[in-house]
Amino acid sequence: MQDHAFIGRQPILDDKQQIMGYELLFRHSATATDAVFEDDLKACARVLVNTLSDMGAQWLLGDKLAFINVNEEMLHSDMLELLPPKRTVVEILETVPATEAVVQRCKALRAQGFLIALDDHIPTEEQAPLLGCCDFVKIDITETGLETAAKIFEQLKSLPLKIVAEKVESRQQFEVCKKLGFHYFQGYYFAHPETLSAKVINPSYAAVLDLLNLVSKDADTKVIEDGFKRDPALSFKLLRYINSVGFGLSCEIQSIRHALTILGTKQLYRWLTLLMVTAGENTATPALMKTAITRGRLTELLGESYFSKTDRDNLFIVGVFSLLDAMLEMPMEQVLEKVLLPEAVTEALLTNEGIYGPFLQLAQACEDADRDRIKFLADSLQFDPTKINDCHIAALAWVEGLGV
Repeated sequence: MQDHAFIGRQPILDDKQQIMGYELLFRHSATATDAVFEDDLKACARVLVNTLSDMGAQWLLGDKLAFINVNEEMLHSDMLELLPPKRTVVEILETVPATEAVVQRCKALRAQGFLIALDDHIPTEEQAPLLGCCDFVKIDITETGLETAAKIFEQLKSLPLKIVAEKVESRQQFEVCKKLGFHYFQGYYFAHPETLSAKVINPSYAAVLDLLNLVSKDADTKVIEDGFKRDPALSFKLLRYINSVGFGLSCEIQSIRHALTILGTKQLYRWLTLLMVTAGENTATPALMKTAITRGRLTELLGESYFSKTDRDNLFIVGVFSLLDAMLEMPMEQVLEKVLLPEAVTEALLTNEGIYGPFLQLAQACEDADRDRIKFLADSLQFDPTKINDCHIAALAWVEGLGV
């Protein structure tokens, strides 16, 4: 059974849409209410520990929390002690009864520095003892409905814990929950804008698009240099990037031309792709921006054993740009009218097909923790779960390292 345990993840956001943590999903079943059978539990625990135990002092998520689902058996297992307490939130499934043994175990874990969350919580007399030893309560607003969720929030808001609205799938739901006072929010509403209309592209985006097009056409370095000089902010970002510790250069680069010569066309194109996501004020939410960059890196890593360096750069672009329609709030067809991209990249972005399509689909399935879809795509690409999990964790760690 071990070869079927995949990692999925979903970001948990604050009211400013900054990511404060991730729920890391290890369960096999696509349906949240299915029990985790013993073999599955052991497989998931092994994946959990093998993947996460040697991530060093910073762990994989930088300063983020990792919410880990556990059933009753896993709660009592010694596997949990192998995880870093200061970064781990033990999320207790709603199927776990509030017995004295469970309450004592939660208290013992908290004493070690772990945080405790109650998943899909609906207040009952039986579950009340757990409220005294938890730090987070999650309310599934899709399951309960907003009206009931609001009543549950009212019951809990005076307690010293943080309340998370789960399954937030639209901006309207987010706004309602924020107004009610929920502390945190989980769901992919920010990646799925409800209205796609032709939005004016702000100057920062326009400048990056112009430069991307120049690089695509192999324009002369002087022309590209002039493009940078027209936007002081872009020039500053380029010089700051190339003089960063990561490049390990022995002398400071002070001219745009020198920077362009050192970077080279491919690296410049890749950097502009990143900039496309991070350019401009109030364009994309921090969570959406980070999801796009993580998706780009994951798509690239998944294609490592299949493609050359050039194609892997294209995979990165496919992953990052696959959320541009959400960021710019306009249909992908309109986005692609504004930027020159290789045909295979355009095909993947418009149809999820072509040579890059399966890798983008797999990255998206990992985000959604769609176990059946991950398994189908993994089989078709002849990947084993260990490879996919390693790529997934490496992508998250890489994005944290960027500090975006």
